Amino acid sequence: MNIVVCIKQVPDTTEIKLDPVKGTLIRDGVPSIMNPDDKGGLEFALRLKDKYGANVTVITMGPPQAEEILREAYAMGVDRAILLSDRKFGGADTLATSRTIAAALRKLDYDLVITGRQAIDGDTAQVGPQIAEHLDLPQVTYAESLEFDGDKTFTVKKADEDGYQVIEVDAPALVTALASGVKPRYMSVRGIVEAYDRPVEVWNFDSVEVDPATIGLNGSPTRVAKSFAKGMKAPGQLYEVEPEEAVEIILAKLREKFII
Repeated sequence: MNIVVCIKQVPDTTEIKLDPVKGTLIRDGVPSIMNPDDKGGLEFALRLKDKYGANVTVITMGPPQAEEILREAYAMGVDRAILLSDRKFGGADTLATSRTIAAALRKLDYDLVITGRQAIDGDTAQVGPQIAEHLDLPQVTYAESLEFDGDKTFTVKKADEDGYQVIEVDAPALVTALASGVKPRYMSVRGIVEAYDRPVEVWNFDSVEVDPATIGLNGSPTRVAKSFAKGMKAPGQLYEVEPEEAVEIILAKLREKFII
């Protein structure tokens, strides 16, 4: 079984701030990490490898420093790492990103593609499903667990608003994973040492067959016009009164806001 896991290097959003003047992210001094949902998806793949001997490839799109998370994935136990890096890929929105990754996946053999549900720097949850559409793959999103029957069928526990669904899907397929569904393993000491001796394949624009008009900034139908921090709400007022008086206070507030 061949599994490809799509991962992304993201800024640690617990440390990030916005420039109040420019409205852009302040990245200086902010550590970069492997996106949590992607790391959960990688753990799903590694557990299938442990049980069935699967071959696991990780792929990411980004600048040269994104190689760091590929080394981390090597230390966790993957077999192959690919970095999609080219200035022509830069400035991509989710659609252009998914086109580029899908073009790369067409050059690989896979029974299962795993992505994270969403990246913490964008929170769109779009790239995984878009990749599935480009590749005409069945997809199951929001996976909390992933099992394999040893033949061709994956069983996915999918979270939804009311609980969860259990869905069976045959290979080849795409699954988007939730970080909350699994606890990723730690890098092994031996893995860390060996990770920097392992090759990271760097694929550029010439490595994939994709229309340049459909990728990067030129292939992105959306633009970020402005980013800003959410404003703080004014503190509320606490009333400790009898129910009858509370009703009068509520009615007065509703009249004040012209709701009634």
